[in-house]
Amino acid sequence: MAAPRDDGASAVLDELSRNFTYWAPGAGNGSLSGAWYGRHQIHLFGVLMAILGNLVISISLNIQKYSHLHLAQQEHPKPFFKSGLWWGGVLLMAVGETGNFAAYGVAPVTLIAPLGCMSVTGSAIISVMFLKENLRASDLLGMTLAFAGTYLLVNFAPNITQNVSARTVQYYFVGWQFLVYVILEILLFCILLYFYKQKGMEHIVILLTLVALLASMTVISVKAVSGMITFSVTDKMQLTYPIFYIMFIIMIASCVFQVKFLNQAMKLYAATTVVPVNHIFFTTSAIVAGIIFYQEFLGAALLTVFIYFFGCFLSFLGVFLVTRNREKEHLQQSYIDFGNIPGKQMLDPIQPDSNGLSYGTLPDGSDSTKSQSGEKKAV
Repeated sequence: MAAPRDDGASAVLDELSRNFTYWAPGAGNGSLSGAWYGRHQIHLFGVLMAILGNLVISISLNIQKYSHLHLAQQEHPKPFFKSGLWWGGVLLMAVGETGNFAAYGVAPVTLIAPLGCMSVTGSAIISVMFLKENLRASDLLGMTLAFAGTYLLVNFAPNITQNVSARTVQYYFVGWQFLVYVILEILLFCILLYFYKQKGMEHIVILLTLVALLASMTVISVKAVSGMITFSVTDKMQLTYPIFYIMFIIMIASCVFQVKFLNQAMKLYAATTVVPVNHIFFTTSAIVAGIIFYQEFLGAALLTVFIYFFGCFLSFLGVFLVTRNREKEHLQQSYIDFGNIPGKQMLDPIQPDSNGLSYGTLPDGSDSTKSQSGEKKAV
């Protein structure tokens, strides 16, 4: 009875050894050389799909934003879901997410996940060009850092080519590394959920950490589902294995709850705060998931790993600079100018001092109620 199990285990290990191709140190290591392109054509195809998908998502978000602005200017605005322009943006977003989904099937998680910064920088460029928003110096610096970080990420991402089959996913799914990771993640998720639900703590770190924990399972399942579909198209049918449907259910469930917590964060905090923090948390969780589940840094050189994470840091910093104070720049006045009141002589502009204890008093320091009582006595 032991012989069949040994044969099955050895078959899985043989398949894993065939699936993994490590880049031995040599000429062109970590540079855009001809040998680099020869080894990483399939990875570059995934990178191209991810970048194009994120740019399409940026276009879709700006189209939906323009649709909301256009409807708000109408005298009798109709619901946004009745706007053809808004649905066009939704369709483009679906196309962009499909590109990201396909990219996970042909390239490592640690290469595709950090490319989400292209969506943020692309959205900033499009909003400047078509929505006539201001282009700030911090935007230019942030875009430069994001592009530089992307360049380092693409060059120094894990040098591994892996065909994700059902047997490969099954082998990783029962591995001790993933089991320990899942147990720790479930414990942390339950603790944070207790503070959020029972203690009423709605801090942005708690909400977005919940999102990131769910996102790690989303990334693992998305790559598994996409990889098995790709393997079915290019080699052998994998959709008959139960692990495919298990991963599909995990993907859908984690996405639904992830969106729930993310929407809660968007309700409580400004988008300029949520977007960069969520990008950092999501990318970090995706990288950890790729390292633990798919073992994408196995055999990588220390210098390569350091440059890779430095590229991640540059992209994080770039996203922060692009989104920083973007909404606040539209609020130039700190008070409401009511203009001249008919029948009254305005001696001073009404500009309350928001820093003082007597907020709402007139500029001479007298209280408005006292002024009204004085007018009654004079009459």
